[in-house]
Amino acid sequence: MAKRDYYEILGVSRGATDAELKSAYRKLAVRYHPDKNPGDAEAEEKFKEAAEAYSVISDAEQRTRYDRFGHAGVSNAAGAAGWGAQGFGGIEDILGDLFGFGDMFGGARTGA
Repeated sequence: MAKRDYYEILGVSRGATDAELKSAYRKLAVRYHPDKNPGDAEAEEKFKEAAEAYSVISDAEQRTRYDRFGHAGVSNAAGAAGWGAQGFGGIEDILGDLFGFGDMFGGARTGA
């Protein structure tokens, strides 16, 4: 199945500012969060999709590659390897940064 456009997922234009990206992601994260939609596989998938989109286009370097090459330009960053210990610290890092949770999810942050 082909991946959807990250800007489309977040509902923003390609020229969206960092603040617009953050706001759009925050709305989707709250709306589709698994805790608000227990047992809803579709909501969980949309939550993950929004997190992936935000993780790529909120990073200036990855956004540039994505804008130029599409998903192929960020496949290593946003694909299976990107969600591990290398390029992406985890959804807790994104939520912590967005909502100011800091170290609320326990333990020290493990980033690359």
